Amino acid sequence: MTPTAASAQKPHLTTTTLWVMTIATGLVVANLYYNQPLLVEIERTFKVSAAKAGQVSVFTQIGYAVGMFFIIPLADMFKRKRLMLIDFAFVVTALLLAAIAPNITTLIIASLLIGASSMIPQLLIPMAAHLAHPTERGKKIGVVMSGLLIGILLSRTFAGIIGAHFGWRAMFYIAAGLMLLMWALIYFLLPEVEPDYKGTYKNLMLSLVHLIRDEPKLRLAAVRGALCFACFSAFWSTLTFLLEQNFQMGSDVAGLFGLVGAFGALAVGAMGRLSDKMDPYHLSTFTLVLVIISFIVFQFSAHSMVGLIIGVVVMDMGVQATHISNQAIIFSINAGARNRINTIYMVTYFVGGALGTFIATQLWHLYQWNGVCILGIVVSTIATVLHLANRKKIQNKPTVVQS
Repeated sequence: MTPTAASAQKPHLTTTTLWVMTIATGLVVANLYYNQPLLVEIERTFKVSAAKAGQVSVFTQIGYAVGMFFIIPLADMFKRKRLMLIDFAFVVTALLLAAIAPNITTLIIASLLIGASSMIPQLLIPMAAHLAHPTERGKKIGVVMSGLLIGILLSRTFAGIIGAHFGWRAMFYIAAGLMLLMWALIYFLLPEVEPDYKGTYKNLMLSLVHLIRDEPKLRLAAVRGALCFACFSAFWSTLTFLLEQNFQMGSDVAGLFGLVGAFGALAVGAMGRLSDKMDPYHLSTFTLVLVIISFIVFQFSAHSMVGLIIGVVVMDMGVQATHISNQAIIFSINAGARNRINTIYMVTYFVGGALGTFIATQLWHLYQWNGVCILGIVVSTIATVLHLANRKKIQNKPTVVQS
């Protein structure tokens, strides 16, 4: 397809379209995080250990990575809106299965399916990058990412309150209803985007290997993102245990921390605009240091609510702003393969998150809060060192390839 033909078929990114993408991104991604402030209640319902209950979060993130790996590349082959509408049927089914789960094993399986089917935000973010004007790409991605961050953080607040007053099962019933509403919103208001790739699914998947091999910026951004998200997930998956143990507080208070973290969303839009103008190396250096600082603050805040609040704001700003910077870099690499590039980045990102959750819940069992904080400091430091060691790769101008 020539650039001229592609331009003729590409819809404009209107304000309405951008808002639909932002709202959909926030509500769908929330499915991945409803369980985190509910883990203590799930632990009590099924009379299992904290580590076993933590597998609900682990398998949700693993499912998300699996769904992205096998489904997101299809958006380069098939119409994206149609793909989303079909996927919503699987999202609703998985949420209802979680709501009626009779045992922890069924809930873990349902959580895997929730993660695998809730990958729609990773169709919408490349779509926003595709429709946006190149000079405003970072800004538009920042708007959609603000919705994603708010969805991640307020999902915990909402789930915590619902869980405390109506039980954890009620949250999954409500989530299923929200997904039905989102299906209608996507159906009536989102434009269709025609695919660029004309090959087979086998060759499409093989091209992922070529992209990993040929794009050093993609490799670096993916690993850097995974390490940051490992820190993020380590904190949020163990916070509910800390609040119960040291503050005698339940899931509703754990959820309210999402409101605190939502202040980080205010910075995401600004970071998106900065990524269009500022050297991404210096921007990411600053945001990675914020993650290290946040876990140092957490280390001294096991019994300090003020310290935890400060740490949450700093951590969320650092992790999400680094994520925005990473996406601005990878979406400038190859315009015809944005969904596959996003697949590689986000699969690596959520594998990092799953590992962070798994290791943190194990460390909590062995070393409590100190173990979680040391994990965050070590991993965020590794991410920063890796970043500093690859300055030339980050600062090289991207090569834009037209399909």
